[in-house]
Amino acid sequence: MKSFLFITGILANVTVAFGQTANDTVKTHHLAPVTIEGNKTAQDIQRLEPIQGTYIFSGRKTEVIDMTQKNAAITEKYGRQIFAKIPGVFVYDMDGTGNQLNISTRGLDPHRSWEFNIRKDGIITNSDMYGYPASHYNIPMEGVDRIELVRGTGSLQYGAQFGGMLNYVSKQPDTIKKITFETINTLGSYGLVSTYNSISGKIGKFRYSAWINGKWITGYRENSDSSFDAQGVSLFYDATKDISFKLEWTHSNYITHIPGPLTDNMFMDNPKMSTRSRNYYQPNIHVPSLTADWNIASSTKLRFTTSAVLGERNSVMFDKPANVTDEIVPATLEYNNRQVDIDHFNSYTTELRVLQSYKFLNKTSSIAAGVQYMNNDLHRQQQGKGTTGTDFDLSLVSPGWGRDLHFKTSNIAFFVENRWLLTRRFSLNTGVRIENGETNMTGIINNYSDTELPNKIKHSFPLFGVSTQYDITGDINIYAGWSQAYRPVIFKDIIPQSVYEVSDKNLKDAYGYNTEFGFRGKYKFLKWDVTAFCVQYNNRMGTLAQTDTDDNLIIFRTNIGDSRTKGIEFFLQGDFSLGKKTSLSLFTSTSFMDARYQDATIRSGNSNVSIRGNKVESVPKWISRNGITVNYDLVSLSALYSYTYESFADALNTTVPSASGAVGLVPAYQLLDLNLAVRITEKIKFQFNINDVLDEHYFTKRPQFYPGPGIWPSDGRTFSGTLSIKI
Repeated sequence: MKSFLFITGILANVTVAFGQTANDTVKTHHLAPVTIEGNKTAQDIQRLEPIQGTYIFSGRKTEVIDMTQKNAAITEKYGRQIFAKIPGVFVYDMDGTGNQLNISTRGLDPHRSWEFNIRKDGIITNSDMYGYPASHYNIPMEGVDRIELVRGTGSLQYGAQFGGMLNYVSKQPDTIKKITFETINTLGSYGLVSTYNSISGKIGKFRYSAWINGKWITGYRENSDSSFDAQGVSLFYDATKDISFKLEWTHSNYITHIPGPLTDNMFMDNPKMSTRSRNYYQPNIHVPSLTADWNIASSTKLRFTTSAVLGERNSVMFDKPANVTDEIVPATLEYNNRQVDIDHFNSYTTELRVLQSYKFLNKTSSIAAGVQYMNNDLHRQQQGKGTTGTDFDLSLVSPGWGRDLHFKTSNIAFFVENRWLLTRRFSLNTGVRIENGETNMTGIINNYSDTELPNKIKHSFPLFGVSTQYDITGDINIYAGWSQAYRPVIFKDIIPQSVYEVSDKNLKDAYGYNTEFGFRGKYKFLKWDVTAFCVQYNNRMGTLAQTDTDDNLIIFRTNIGDSRTKGIEFFLQGDFSLGKKTSLSLFTSTSFMDARYQDATIRSGNSNVSIRGNKVESVPKWISRNGITVNYDLVSLSALYSYTYESFADALNTTVPSASGAVGLVPAYQLLDLNLAVRITEKIKFQFNINDVLDEHYFTKRPQFYPGPGIWPSDGRTFSGTLSIKI
């Protein structure tokens, strides 16, 4: 990076007074310009401050990904590239369209990232925390400024999810100009076309930003095309220097063709092949919100938010295993009828938070407290008889639904946490969160007695946590924490999948704790973060084999037992200057995880089998991502090598694949990505990406439910180019 310093000195002494004229001459000295040259390595991974806004992050493992400094294929949303420097992130590549990110950490379930408290600019975007906590809203990465991740030990303040909090912070308005325009456009393999356009600015006390994104792709696999659109509008009003308001609406919508699962033989023959041509999926989500910030005093901050998640999750599918073909029926000369499922989300959240700083032992301590109220109504309509057609059509050919249910939850949570600054270097946090609520289910379900369903579920318990941090220097510290967490029983757990399945009327919420101990910091050219952790997860869901009074086999869905995940997360980065214009950066982001069942029993055939000591499914022992970035002047070249160890698909740890491909070993895989960025000017940037350079054929998971049991291949080699202009 170059910076220029020009110094010109002018010395003058002019005297004019009462009609007298000075005889001194003006002397001017010209100094030669001074040029300061240097280079700067992009700092795309950072940590949260101990206190930020009304949140306390001291004593916790936190990571901040600066997307403006990230050299990655952001349009495609490759999770392994975006989260490359966060050790232990498991990426579930369910589709290659770049519409959805499915991630988990520390041995949790990656489906729709639903073990996380997902937020956008601090606003919750999980569709329904108590009914179906998946993240269906999707912000384009082109609109993201940074990503904040706080592990589960911070769960008391923002929600008691085991995974922690994942916050997508969008780009903020330009405060210098009245209007700034940015456009980011991408072309890539398999028909990828994407355009993101935004405007922002400041007029008096008002700030604003608005953006729109459209993306289309034919897909790596047959019948995997999709179209995506998203929009956002944010209006800011700075009433005073201490009071501000933000009114926001954001929306995402996409329709994707679902190519269907494969068997192992199909995958080996052709990973691009499709077993379904008539399956579609569409989440259409709106997130309106209002935020008010008030700095009451230099030591007191208050934030009020109220928001909603509104929309639908729609699907129309011929939902059968991979080895069941979808073909025209000779008797009717038509396809079989498809199944239509629609979830209507109506989730409302209001939260009031306050942070107060005060003097204790001549040091400044802080207390964060608040209340959060949720009122959700998940209206689930399933097993509708759809058409025999091939297009995206949610209409029913017969009236009525097999399941037409409302899952209504009202919950209030109180939380308080205090950061005690005991010495200049040592702080201790103690906190509690009290959850109190109730879920009620009403409606119609065919072929199942309403009295057999758990129509009322109470959520009432306290959660405690403690964490500490010792600052060895201003840049190096040791941190440790323990915090309880829970996951409520969700709709999927309650509703039987077939007439042979019975749900336990006394299902219990999953509960447990996160604990961690870490050492992090930076010194000269090195930056590191090493953490040992343990996640205890009790009351995991599963199925048992039972018989009814007539000695008929019944599949009983209930809490099957507990699991524990232990491991180490290791991050190390070295930044080196190789000259006036050249720098080199190397990093490794590696995790070791051992996730095993403890006291747990599940159904196997017509009997129950203990799985004590078995490995938890979809938890690779090793996940390692290693990268190198070379910067020369305005050019940056990055290479990323990713390795993921093998994992099991089921709790029985089946190694031989089934005929449908639903169970069996998920083989290890390794990937190489290359990213080249050229900053043509300060306002124009071009990026070229080669993803999966070696064209590795792999898959990351064998799902047991949506989008269908079997193998879902990930993308092979793809190319893309992105042009960004900001004026």
